[in-house]
Amino acid sequence: MSEIQLSNKEIILRKLLKSDAQRLQMLANDKGVSDNLRDGFPNPYTMKDALDFIEKSSQPALNNLFAIEYKGEYVGNIALIIESDVYRKSAEIGYFIGRPYWNKGIATKSVELITNYGFETLGLARIHTGIFEYNLASMRVLEKNGYIKEGVFRKAVFKNKIFWDEHRYAKINTKNEL
Repeated sequence: MSEIQLSNKEIILRKLLKSDAQRLQMLANDKGVSDNLRDGFPNPYTMKDALDFIEKSSQPALNNLFAIEYKGEYVGNIALIIESDVYRKSAEIGYFIGRPYWNKGIATKSVELITNYGFETLGLARIHTGIFEYNLASMRVLEKNGYIKEGVFRKAVFKNKIFWDEHRYAKINTKNEL
């Protein structure tokens, strides 16, 4: 990952560091966190998972992955995954915040920072994501940042042996109309 750092008064989005491994492992090893993420996010989440992820975070494909720091502490991750081919001006946003930091506005402010970065610095035209139907807090985070629900993909997600609807959200860069 590049040395880009984004910040506002309370939040810093920065490179993921090897020194974040212990907190990453602790925060990520929570079924309440993994239940809201794709199955590629392991549960239980081991120290090896944390160290492997931090090592992978330096690969070019993940150069828009950031650690979220709140009041000097690592509290989660946020990323823009830029797509390719005819979708090269679009990116998928993904994030997680450790449970002790839920309901503090951290995700909302982090999404605002990375969305502005995606539009203003990366020149993206569209940022999108899918949210599992039961993750109402994440839907509110996106809506507070101007993301619009574009549709519901019925029974599109198979998580924890149950089919769930996926709510698809997107935000269009109105300053970058082609």
